[in-house]
Amino acid sequence: MPAIKTIIIVAILITAGCQGGANQFKKAIVPVDVQIIRYHLGEYNKSLEEFTRRLYLKNPKYEKDLEARKTKIRGIFHTGVLPHTGLNDLPSHVILEAAFSKDPMYKDRVYLLSLGLSKSVQEAYDIKKAMFFTSIQIPLERLQRLYHNIAHANWRLKTYRDEKGDLLFLTNEAGENGYINMGYEVIMTEILTRVKDDIFLRGGAPPKLVFYMSTLFLSILI
Repeated sequence: MPAIKTIIIVAILITAGCQGGANQFKKAIVPVDVQIIRYHLGEYNKSLEEFTRRLYLKNPKYEKDLEARKTKIRGIFHTGVLPHTGLNDLPSHVILEAAFSKDPMYKDRVYLLSLGLSKSVQEAYDIKKAMFFTSIQIPLERLQRLYHNIAHANWRLKTYRDEKGDLLFLTNEAGENGYINMGYEVIMTEILTRVKDDIFLRGGAPPKLVFYMSTLFLSILI
């Protein structure tokens, strides 16, 4: 009889939906580490979308058409249509390298950088297949390479210049129309902190990285 009562109570909680009972029950049976990772995945998407908007505001030369910017952002972060670049289907580290190359085959560096970062997260967490039951499903090495690539992209943002000596991306410097973006560094720090937390969940040590001009982006899927 106790077992039957338990089954009835569980069924009521799932079907009733009263005062969030079903949602609370579902949360209770999902491991905490999985809840954290799912939360982080949603926050990565929000943070990178905001990061992209800010970079476009600071670097309008890469896409002057405001509607085209919105379309690209929808394409990257909301499964919309992506522009034909010849790079969309390549691994994330290749796209990130293209964003900082001397003469990229697709001229919108903001798009390439944002697509590369978003795709890096997808590769590390295997989002297309992900049905998380435990954080152990995520290879620790992928998270470590993700942290490396995001931190390295952040470093390149502040150091890489074109042949004239101008920074490829304006960040905290005043851009056209005097616009100053002081929030991008905060966004990148938040993203890196979440990756570091997930590395900790997987039993890894906090990453300590130093970058040099010769450092490359790492393949996450190896």
